[in-house]
Amino acid sequence: MKGGFSAPGDYIYFKSQVPLHKIPIGTKQWRYYDFGPKVVPPLICLPGTAGTADVYYKQIMALSMKGYRVISVDIPRVWNSQEWVQAFEKFLDVIDVHHIHLYGTSLGGFLALLFAQHRPRRVKSLVLSNAFLETKYFAAAMPWAPVVSWTPSFLLKRYVLIGIPSGPHEPFIADSVDFVVAQVETLSREDLASRLTLTSDDASIGPLMLSDSVITIIDTNDKCAIPQQLKDEVSEKFPGARKAYIKSGGDFPFLSRPDEINLHLKLHLRRVGVEAREDLVPGIPKPGDDNSGSGSGSGGDGGSSEPKDDREGTDDAPNGNGSKSNPGGSFSNSGQPPLVPENHNSHGSDNQPLGGTTTDGDYPFVPILLEAFCEKKVVLATSFLHFWLKFFGIYYRLPFSLLTLYIINNKNHPKIQLSM
Repeated sequence: MKGGFSAPGDYIYFKSQVPLHKIPIGTKQWRYYDFGPKVVPPLICLPGTAGTADVYYKQIMALSMKGYRVISVDIPRVWNSQEWVQAFEKFLDVIDVHHIHLYGTSLGGFLALLFAQHRPRRVKSLVLSNAFLETKYFAAAMPWAPVVSWTPSFLLKRYVLIGIPSGPHEPFIADSVDFVVAQVETLSREDLASRLTLTSDDASIGPLMLSDSVITIIDTNDKCAIPQQLKDEVSEKFPGARKAYIKSGGDFPFLSRPDEINLHLKLHLRRVGVEAREDLVPGIPKPGDDNSGSGSGSGGDGGSSEPKDDREGTDDAPNGNGSKSNPGGSFSNSGQPPLVPENHNSHGSDNQPLGGTTTDGDYPFVPILLEAFCEKKVVLATSFLHFWLKFFGIYYRLPFSLLTLYIINNKNHPKIQLSM
């Protein structure tokens, strides 16, 4: 992370446990997380213009612990809707996933609708949040779209960030904005240019073969970057869809209101027939296990909780049959210790209407925070000691310097005498 942003403790723990996959498919580079039992049909999360695969880390942590498989992807460098549909289909083929459930926010919701329209047999259900049906509104607001691919990176980042409503926010919304701003800093000029081109490309959503009963719309009632008129159009197009409204949450409710979003996602997955396999989650005892009370961790690994090294650079090459190799068996990353749901007690109990989705207790990322705190104290103490050493060095050298200056001046001007 760049700047003065401090990564949350649960995000630090998430990064230490869940590997980031990077695979090239054709001319596209795909960056994604895949966590949860592989026998479960996945929920694939698509971010908005300012998002990355990392913004859904709270959903990955919570849902994978409940036995669901979650895949969070970065939007690759595609420049029109048709290229997106083809690239996403190739990605699903390579990771050997055929039937999917899509969760898209903002631009990710529009891309999820596009894929469901053009590849209806692969999409089993949709969850949409702050989504829209056509791009003409954004095209009108961006007349410089034809030259976006030549625009400098700092201008693209500024354009993306000024779209986020400013002003005083509730603390948990402000934290979500800070997290996404830090993610925008990691995006290249080409990434931003392609996403802005997608929002201004002439495209719209036509009829879907999906039934409204397998669509859930989650929206926030406070101000966000997507105009209310565009969100209302989505609700009008799918009158039979299940609708959930969150009082506040801003543009990124999956970060600011994760408990509520996670609950709605679980309810949606159950309603469309996705069966969670909590018995395949490492560290959770299976029914009838005599050793369920002794130790934790997946069987056969001794309960080791040490994270693997070099996770950020995990590159996954397709194997011979076109699918990604997975030595871990039915659970992706089965050698990993179980993730623990995040703690939001700092936001106050009044912001936790769905507190049953969290657990209280000792969190594995506490030692990491303690270590970071200790490191900070060591740095401060070292800096303080360095300052005093320099001060006393100058203090004790000052008389000798003055005496040397006097001797030199006295040689040049004998009449000048030192007055005592």
